[in-house]
Amino acid sequence: MDTAPSALPSTSTPAQDARNRRKGATAAALASAVEWYDYFVFGIAAALVLGDLYFPAGSSSAGVLASFATFAVGFLARPFGGVIAGHLGDKRGRKPMLVLALTLMGVATTGIGLLPTYETIGIAAPVLLVTLRVMQGIAVGAQWGGAMLLATEYAPEGKRGIYGSFVQLGVPIGVVTANSVFLLAGAFTSESAFAAWGWRLPFLVGLLVLVLAWYIHKHVEETPEFRAAERALAEKEREEKGQIAEQGADKGKGGDGARNSPLRTILRGHLGTVFLAGGSFAVNTATFYILITGVLDYTTRELDMNRGAVLTVSLCVSLTQLVLIPASAALSDRIGRIRIYGLGAAGIALWAVPMFLLIDTGSLLWLAVGTFVASCFLSIMYGPQAALFAELFTPEMRYTGASLGYQIAAVLGGGLAPFVMVLLLETTGTSMSVAAYIIGLAVIALGSIKVLADRARSR
Repeated sequence: MDTAPSALPSTSTPAQDARNRRKGATAAALASAVEWYDYFVFGIAAALVLGDLYFPAGSSSAGVLASFATFAVGFLARPFGGVIAGHLGDKRGRKPMLVLALTLMGVATTGIGLLPTYETIGIAAPVLLVTLRVMQGIAVGAQWGGAMLLATEYAPEGKRGIYGSFVQLGVPIGVVTANSVFLLAGAFTSESAFAAWGWRLPFLVGLLVLVLAWYIHKHVEETPEFRAAERALAEKEREEKGQIAEQGADKGKGGDGARNSPLRTILRGHLGTVFLAGGSFAVNTATFYILITGVLDYTTRELDMNRGAVLTVSLCVSLTQLVLIPASAALSDRIGRIRIYGLGAAGIALWAVPMFLLIDTGSLLWLAVGTFVASCFLSIMYGPQAALFAELFTPEMRYTGASLGYQIAAVLGGGLAPFVMVLLLETTGTSMSVAAYIIGLAVIALGSIKVLADRARSR
């Protein structure tokens, strides 16, 4: 499914084009990796320490629920970041919004690493924690669209999928790095030292994102598709002004004009596509966050498994995505996005019950098998997703439309998933309720994918 050309004619030399593509793809991948690292360290900390440090009242389950609720707040903020950055990114450019998102994330993550606990400043501690988490949510909501378009709009003909997968690799790279840093912090500190200050170290690493923001600002050019869209809109605007002058009437009054608001365009004519995109992807984000945060809490708190061992399994499983994501994206360039995307969603639905049966054994080996197979299906779906979402919208509204679809999925799936998992386990006493939750989201995904496929065929 490819509704837009991968590249536009360029006046630069082939060598310059190749250099710009490499630089854009590399910057997009690095931006995604460091941004997701900053975002994921919160999820790991929420499962391990934040409940006791910032929400100490009540049972351990209540503290975890409170910290996961704070984790979810970041997802609720993500659509706002997507809307703001999407609107400005479609009007002003992809690069400035990506730089702004990286800067905001660096400030918020470092702030969390320096934030005093409830014991020190009382109720102000959880309030500030939520505020900083909202800033993280806005930042990551703004970042994905900018990084994704920086990669896909530089892609040569027929390679939009593989170029888009460079951005998607930021997720497993972020998970691996976040888990690795937490493992190192735990290895070099005692239990008491880790709870007191060791957990802060992974957040302070977030300062490095500011260096990358500066590099992109100074050395990366705007995408060729955005520049072409800008020229087309400027030409259309000149033509409309000429028509108005000839007819002696202002036809722009009461109309949208050439430079219509991207957000208004999406809301008026493409909202259905946004919701279909979100519905198709919610199962992926939900299952992913269940694996990296919900399962971490469940196995360590309910099944009494070793924290370091579980983190190691999560790290190793995430490493496999570094191969599977670009492989599935490259395959989508050859046989189509929808086929690969739908296969991943169906696999998630079929594997949900077996996965939790394996996890419930309390065995590290079966935990690794269960989460590895699930991770394979997630990767198959995630690889072509950036290119698929980019191709659903035209360049002048692509940042807004793709970001909204992605962030709606993040709210409905990812943000609430660890919270829902703990709630379901506390209410039902069985992990099969969590499997049913995943299957329900998978059914919604498959229905949304079918509608998108039917629309593609009709075009």
